[in-house]
Amino acid sequence: MTLLDFEKPIAELEARLAEMKQQLGDKHDADSESALKVVENKILQLKIETYQNLTPWQRVQLSRHPERPYTLDYIYSITKDFIELFGDRTVKDDKAMVGGFGTIDGQTFMLIGQQKGRNTKERQFRNFGMANPEGYRKALRLMKLAEKFDKPIVTFIDTPGAYPGIEAEERGQAEAIARNLKEMFMLKVPVICIVIGEGASGGALGIAIGDRVLMLENTWYSVISPENCSTILWRSWNFKEQAAAAMKLTAKDMLAFKLIDGIIEEPLGGAHTNKEATANAVKQAILAYHSELAQMSVAERIDKRIEKFGSMGLVIE
Repeated sequence: MTLLDFEKPIAELEARLAEMKQQLGDKHDADSESALKVVENKILQLKIETYQNLTPWQRVQLSRHPERPYTLDYIYSITKDFIELFGDRTVKDDKAMVGGFGTIDGQTFMLIGQQKGRNTKERQFRNFGMANPEGYRKALRLMKLAEKFDKPIVTFIDTPGAYPGIEAEERGQAEAIARNLKEMFMLKVPVICIVIGEGASGGALGIAIGDRVLMLENTWYSVISPENCSTILWRSWNFKEQAAAAMKLTAKDMLAFKLIDGIIEEPLGGAHTNKEATANAVKQAILAYHSELAQMSVAERIDKRIEKFGSMGLVIE
């Protein structure tokens, strides 16, 4: 398992525990069991202290953990009949954006999200989770398809930003994202948006206009990444930790600012330590919020959605 810097003291204790168990073998007595228990308790206490007091930058690091579940991991965990749909009917199929119909406990949803890769080849194939304009147009096409068949929509947000290449700008990156924002406000079906990793800039916002916006515990959501913020303000990436703290980008910050509606707790150590439990927590959140939203009329949902985003921020005239 990949270790982050702040996890090394925990790993050292776990290595010590494994060494003790190896030395003891099957010769366990009351004293050895007591010694093992002391080390196990130390590990648990250190984990609790570490993960309950993470800095914003450490949460950013966890959100990018290479073993963290991605969109398709969640989709295949919570559905058994996912049918992926492809293409924007204009240019091509963007592999950084995935989507299709799937059933969760008897209810069919349109599931859409950004997808990253595990290795170099996959990352290139998925363009590091950075969608081109055709990715956002594909997402909108699938949302309109869900609306046509009266199926609720769930989006999974995990991107370092929309792809900034020249070809993306030539094909209308800004227009594609702006159109998504406009159209998502008026969708007649329930829309639930979940930040499962990185939620950066318009690349995230392009599929994040929903009746309920949620974040997993160790994720971030902001107009810019800490590194890029540091580069702009200090002309160096070396101040990314200070930038992360100043930007107030964690799930707790977003909830305090009323920019999201809820936080989905992760297992101790992060989503990657128990993917099944994390997926189940996501599934339960989807079902609970869908049950709530399904009780509203179409007009009420749209009005509340517009009011929700319209009331964000502080305006001083």
